[in-house]
Order: sequence, then structure tokens, then C-alpha cells
Amino acid sequence: MYLSHIASPADIKHLDRDALPDLCREIRQALLESSASVGGHIAPNLGVIELTVALHRVFDSPHDKIVFDVSHQIYAHKALTGRAQSFIDPAHYHDASGFANPLESEHDLFAMGHTSTSIGLGVGLAHARDLMGASYDVVSVIGDGSLSGGLAFEGLDNAAELDGGLIIVINDNNQSIAENHGGLYRNLAELRATQGRAANNFFCALGLDYRYLEAGNDVLALVDALTELRGCEHPVVLHVHTVKGMGFAPAEADPEAWHHVGPFDIETGAKSAAHRPAHVDYAELTATHLIPRMERDRSIVAVNAATPYIMGFTPERRAAAGPQFVDVGIAEEHAVTYATALAAAGAKPVLGLYGTFLQRAYDELWHDLCLNAAPATILVYGSSVYGNTDQTHLGFFDIAMLGDMPGLRYLAPTGAEEYLAMLDWSLGQREMPVAIRVPVAAAEAAGMPEGADLAAPRTVMRDYASASYQVVREGSDVVILALGDFFGKGMLLADELERRVGIRATLVNPRFINELDRDLLDELACTHRLIVTLEDGVLEGGWGEKVARYLGPCDVRVRCHGVHAGFPDRYDPEALLARNGMTIEAMAADTLELLG
Repeated sequence: MYLSHIASPADIKHLDRDALPDLCREIRQALLESSASVGGHIAPNLGVIELTVALHRVFDSPHDKIVFDVSHQIYAHKALTGRAQSFIDPAHYHDASGFANPLESEHDLFAMGHTSTSIGLGVGLAHARDLMGASYDVVSVIGDGSLSGGLAFEGLDNAAELDGGLIIVINDNNQSIAENHGGLYRNLAELRATQGRAANNFFCALGLDYRYLEAGNDVLALVDALTELRGCEHPVVLHVHTVKGMGFAPAEADPEAWHHVGPFDIETGAKSAAHRPAHVDYAELTATHLIPRMERDRSIVAVNAATPYIMGFTPERRAAAGPQFVDVGIAEEHAVTYATALAAAGAKPVLGLYGTFLQRAYDELWHDLCLNAAPATILVYGSSVYGNTDQTHLGFFDIAMLGDMPGLRYLAPTGAEEYLAMLDWSLGQREMPVAIRVPVAAAEAAGMPEGADLAAPRTVMRDYASASYQVVREGSDVVILALGDFFGKGMLLADELERRVGIRATLVNPRFINELDRDLLDELACTHRLIVTLEDGVLEGGWGEKVARYLGPCDVRVRCHGVHAGFPDRYDPEALLARNGMTIEAMAADTLELLG
């Protein structure tokens, strides 16, 4: 066995050339076995094993700089850089994160969590090298799907002006997470069909040298191609054709479904039922709610940036929706500006994005969407401490980020019924942009009572046209304002206070993230001694601080609960909340202490 004896990339160089295919087979089996146990990014990693082995055979990391875009495809790299135990020993399967992490290894140059960055990083590394008079190769590895992001084009455009060497490896498997979208991919297909000899060449048009390798999963052919480029003194693109999911038939047949999965059976490809969602599947709920409306109203357009599954739009549903479903590629900035124009022209765009990637479009949200008061709907997925826990994909900064967007109405439903009511209201109005923080199932499970009527307003108003909070339970002394997903925790806190000392707290569902119900807050401040806020996000710049700022002149104490800003990595959500004093017991004790 070769893999268990590789402690660093230097060990690969000592292997006989003929042993490299066997090493690739061992890595593929190790990745399959470990991922079958704990889940992971299967298809992208299986497709680049040979490329990764060749890179470490030819170049001398970390002296030579190898930058992997997004790091969805970094498992083989980790296995070859001193972390093989994370893939061959079940006791260590959780040791390495699923993404590049400089704290783990000097071979991981940057913390990576999103696409289209590796070329720009490579250009910066190469320019710094030349300024310092150093000598090393810089290799940027990027997938074809990542080329749809504007940052990748900006990097390519800048790379063409470098005076020194930069090797850009295009890993082309004709697939993003789902299928590729955009005119660039017609040219990539033409280049593949002509073995790189097409007269129309996107990379050459930018002024870059260009090479093509069809055998992108042949480790020896890759070693030869990269060896020719080592020490190159100008920017060059090596375009290699690979197969996503290579070597695992289910992933080759359906790379979209196998992009990222939970545990599965290697022999059958069956995915573990134990790891399927036990609560509301908001992706499925969104699609089944939107599709009938889209059939009745052709102005409704579902828009996505390369992750259609978060909205429940399977390949079959995308095909049925036709022009009413648009995937813009990995281009969140363009997605927001595009949705702005759709709304301005009379359409009703519904843009679904992960909260962790929404930050890429901050400028477009402010300058295009909100400045023009475009009535688009943005569904923000995965924004919760119960969402993705990798530090590269944290989603709980959205409240602070969107909380002060001028003219944006950001809504926080407490569950499925309220979510659909808010979505319907947003589609029916033409006054403003609306964002909805889609609940996260794990958070929803935190004490939410069955059948709670949380969609009904506290007044006779039957929509969300004004910032009207909902008083769910009348009480005295203490008000608990529990936002969105954490309404369940607010209810549990209220029950705990009543159980401990007989205090019946007033419980409020605020529903609105960036607007205050000033009339109700004024009333509550006059009739209660303490107001407690709970939010599923960061304290600094968050919603609770907005409430506390407004109530500052009032004779009432305000206690805000949330998590402190930071980059925790692969944390346990309950442990993170406990460290921030957000267990029910800790919040109850804190509340009683403040009441004296």
C-alpha cells in the first residue's frame, strides 16, 4: 500500500513512475470508503485524483504554490500532504476539514470556501514573487463551473499582463454543481471537441498561452504535461478534460446528485436514510409551492446561482419550468442585478441563495436592488448556527449584513406556514425588495409546538405591509422577543421562567429583521421591567442591538442573546450556543439575575 506511507509530497517523487496509477486507485478507494462513512464532496474529488497526484509529483509544495479553487476537490491533496489518516483510518475521519485550511497544513495556502478565487490569488502570489526576486512556480487550479463567476474572469484578464510565470489549470468536467450555464461553455465544448485546436479560443483571446490535454484522468499524461510547463516564465493555461465522479458509477451517471452527499453504501450507491432530513424540507416546500404559481403566472421567474437544489428545482422541474427557471452560474453578483432588472420590467423574480454566498453580492444588493426599490424576492437559505459549520461556509452573518439595507424588508418566519405566507405576500406586492430568511429544520425543532398559529398577525392586518410584531403570549415583568428560527427557544425560555419562579413572560414573534414595531416596543417598555432578545446570528451589528438602541432612552433593561462574531470551524451548534450563554437554563438564570 502506497498511501499509508506518504507523509508529504516529497514521498510521491520517490515512487516509481509506474506506481502512480496504483497510488491513484488507493486514494480513490480511500476517499470512497471515508465519504461512505461520514459523507462529503464525492463527485468533484473523485474527478481530480490523477491531477492532484501529478501536481505533487511535478511541483514542490509548499515552496511551489498550488492554489485549489473553492477546495471542493481538495481531499486527494490533503491525503498527500500529511493527512492520509483522515481518509484511511475511521478513527480519524473527522480530523481534516472538507476545505482548505492553513491551520491544518502549510500546503493549504488560503482558507477557501467559495469559487472563482484561485486565479486572482495566483496572480497575486506570482506578482509578489517577482517583486521579491524569488523563484518558484505558482499553479492555480480552477474548475470549469467556477469560470462563470466574474472574479475568475477578472483574474484571467489580469493574469494576461503578468511579466512572470503562472500556470492556470482548467479542470473541465463539463459540470458545475448542476449543469453549466453561459456562453463561455459553448467555447469550452468546442475546445474539447477539437482537442484544443478551435480557432475560437476564449483564453487566447485574452492574451494567454494555451495547452490542451484530453486525458485529464491519466496521471502519467498529466505528469508529462505539467513537467513541460514547470518553470514557465509567462502565464499559460493548461485545459484538461476530466470526468466528475470518475471511478464510481453512480457519481459518473449523476454528478449533480453526488456533488455532496451524506453517508452511503459503496456497493449499491444507496444513501443512508438515517441522514435524510427528519423535519421540514424547505427546498421541496419551496418548489412545490412555487411551481403551481409559476404555471398560473408566467411573470414569476425562479433564479439561482448554480445551486438549484436549494430551491427544490430538480433537473426535471427545471426542464418543465423552461424560461421561468434561470441558473446564472456561480455569479451571485449578476444574479442580484439580473433579478433587479427582471422586477423593474414587471416580472416577479424569486432568487434563492445561500446566506454564506449572499455576501458576495453586497454591493449589488445595496446599489442595484435597494437603491432602485426593485420588488424582487430573495430567499436566504442556510443562515443559522444550525447551518453549515465549516468556517468557510458560515451563514449566520446575514442579519447583521442585511439588517440596515435601505428599503429592504427582511422577514424571519418561524416555520413552514409562516414562510409560505410571507412568500405569497412578497409575490403579490410591487413596492419594495423583500428577503425571507428560510428556516433551518434543525433550529425549527427546538421546542416549536405543533400547530402553533404563528402566521396570524396581532392586529386585524392580514399581510406583512407594515412592521407589525405578533404577541403570542401575554405576560408581565419580562418580554421575550424571539426572532425566526429561535422562536422555539423563546417559548422554551418562557416556559422555564414560569416553571422556576412563576413568572409568565410576554412572548413576541417579531417577524421583521430590519424594521421595528415602535408602537409595540414603546408599549412593552412601559409595562415590563426587562426585554430579552433572541436571534440566530451574530450579536455585533445584529437585530437585538437594533432593539436595544431604540429602547435606550426608555426605563427598561434590554438583554440581547446571540453568538459573538468569529470563525468557529466544524463546531457543534449546541456547544457554540452554550459558550455564548444561550442554553435555556443559562438564559433563564441570566434573566432572573437581571430581574433581581
